[in-house]
Amino acid sequence: MSVLSRNDSSGVATLTMERPQARNALSMDLMTALIGAFEAISKNAAIKAVILRGAGPAFCAGHDLKEMRANPGRAFMQQTFETCVRLMLTITKLRQPVIAEVHGIATAAGCQLVATCDLAVCAEDSRFATPGVNIGLFCSTPMVALTRAVGRKAAMRMLLTGDQIDAVEAVRIGLVNAAVPSSKLHETAQGLADQIAAKSGRVVTIGKAAFNRQIDMSLEDAYTYAGAVMTENMMLPDAAEGIDAFLEKRKPAWCDS
Repeated sequence: MSVLSRNDSSGVATLTMERPQARNALSMDLMTALIGAFEAISKNAAIKAVILRGAGPAFCAGHDLKEMRANPGRAFMQQTFETCVRLMLTITKLRQPVIAEVHGIATAAGCQLVATCDLAVCAEDSRFATPGVNIGLFCSTPMVALTRAVGRKAAMRMLLTGDQIDAVEAVRIGLVNAAVPSSKLHETAQGLADQIAAKSGRVVTIGKAAFNRQIDMSLEDAYTYAGAVMTENMMLPDAAEGIDAFLEKRKPAWCDS
């Protein structure tokens, strides 16, 4: 099995990439398994947040270069990158927020995974890179997610040099939210997921979709769109319940819980 899935009673699903001997390189099988796992999660209303992690010594070392060299034809390359794009879009369009729990290295398409997830926490000894330029393969698909997660100059430096950046720099440029000691990594990711899972799942779903839709709009269009979203949100029972609970100084009882 390429992916292990675990759901806990708090509404959090944990997906573990299980190719430790290959640093969880994104083979066709692993990408297909991840897509299937995320699609199954999207249909489960009890799941409100997802943690994505890697087994073994690394989070993800990018595409499986051995597999790609064993299948050098154009058709396989096209299938590989189309599947990668489908995986990233599946994460982006998933109704639940996804948190990357990063240890070791996250390089090339592995760095793309981190940039694609809604939130990310990493161990203090983690390293990130888009090193394709070093082997004659510019990280063009990782570039898409990276340039939407960090500033233009920071992204171009990573893409053009292929150099690794450390956890401190990854936090500074906004690639990850926090860097913590390795012993606290899963606890930190789980804490974020539990915090999200305690909210109204319906409202979080609305918010994630709205965030991703408005991000590339003009300022005026974004405000027009966001205003319409808030109006619809206010019509939901959970909005009324949340406001009443706040005014009455009690914990809300969400309708989707």
